[in-house]
Amino acid sequence: MKRTILSFITIACIGGALQAQPLPTYTLKSCLELGLQNNYSLRITRNEQQVSKNNATVANAGYLPTLDLSAGYKGTLDNTDTKVRATGETISENGVFNQTLNAGINLNWTIFDGFNITANYQKLKELERQGETNTRITIEDLIANIAAEYYNYVQQKIRLMNFRYAVSLSKERMRIVEERFHIGSFSRLDYQQAKVDFNADSAQYMKQQELLHTSRIQLNELMANEDVDHPFIIQDSLINVSAQLDFEELWNATLQTNASLLRAEQNNILAQLDYKKVTSRDYPYLKMNGGYGYTLNKYDISANSRRSNLGLNIGVTVGFNLFDGNRKRERRNSRIAVQNARLQREQLEQALRADLSNLWQAYQNNLQMLNLERQNLVAAKENHEIAMERYMLGNLSGIEMREAQKSLLDAEERILSAEYDTKLCEISLLQISGKVDKYLE
Repeated sequence: MKRTILSFITIACIGGALQAQPLPTYTLKSCLELGLQNNYSLRITRNEQQVSKNNATVANAGYLPTLDLSAGYKGTLDNTDTKVRATGETISENGVFNQTLNAGINLNWTIFDGFNITANYQKLKELERQGETNTRITIEDLIANIAAEYYNYVQQKIRLMNFRYAVSLSKERMRIVEERFHIGSFSRLDYQQAKVDFNADSAQYMKQQELLHTSRIQLNELMANEDVDHPFIIQDSLINVSAQLDFEELWNATLQTNASLLRAEQNNILAQLDYKKVTSRDYPYLKMNGGYGYTLNKYDISANSRRSNLGLNIGVTVGFNLFDGNRKRERRNSRIAVQNARLQREQLEQALRADLSNLWQAYQNNLQMLNLERQNLVAAKENHEIAMERYMLGNLSGIEMREAQKSLLDAEERILSAEYDTKLCEISLLQISGKVDKYLE
């Protein structure tokens, strides 16, 4: 029994100590730093970038020769019949065992193959640069996703506070109605209606807790925290939006630094290099080979019992591919691939212009809506205060009081949605223009 009590006390102390541990406090910058360090998708992309970097070598392009070391042994066991032409005599020999042993070093080197090796090396270097661009795109996407989810968490937290305030208002109203119902000032219908409204607000508050929990999990997942359900504290309590963006500056930055445009340009260069590889077959090729080796032959019945050779050999091969049946087709297809790469780059530029224009319009509209909703919120608060005073005096019905309360909550909801939508437009505009990393500052 004593052991059970002690165990219970120990577990309770440990649990209390764990609960007493301070929760981590995050800012947007700290969330971004954790995500850039731990996010799985980004780590995979960085590994792929390292692979493309490892591949961009002169050896992989074909500039360097190949050097092979080989050794071999061969033995033959034969029964032979030899007929002498002069005498017609047939000589038979059984179990003739001859042996050959060789070892050597062989060198093969393609010195020139119509600029194919040069094009290969340039393509590998361009793929290395494209690996860096892909990593940059992943980083920018991650920054945008974390920033959007961070402010979504702030939004859900503010909304939870608004619903909690709504519950407190409904609870106070129900208390007032209940007191006056008992003294006969209000009817049972007023009391039941107040109770229904309180329960509805309570249910909405509980649903909002679920949404806040989901947002916390998503933010933990983006930061690659081991415990995706681990609670934390967000330092920001408001969604601060910027009204200082300039469209022309954003567009010029998009043309200069947008990572997707840069990748499209790299695809264009890769298509041109593929075309260069096809045309390299119109030139002759020059190859060199050499070797140094040792050969030992052992003869069972020959006049010589053994023979060995040790020496150097070298050769040069010059050739020209006259016809292979596919050159014209591959050249036409490569030329089309170059055209398509250029068209895709132009199409992407047009799509980015359209996206930027649409986001800019939404950004401007949301800023105007935000100013209007802020004015509406002031009026809604004043209207709610007046309604509460009249309700306390018994000059306002429960339904009218509920409408005033609902108008206040709706105004708070609209301003919160406008702030979040404006922030999303801001994040997207900065991402398109290649400036989304400003959130790391």
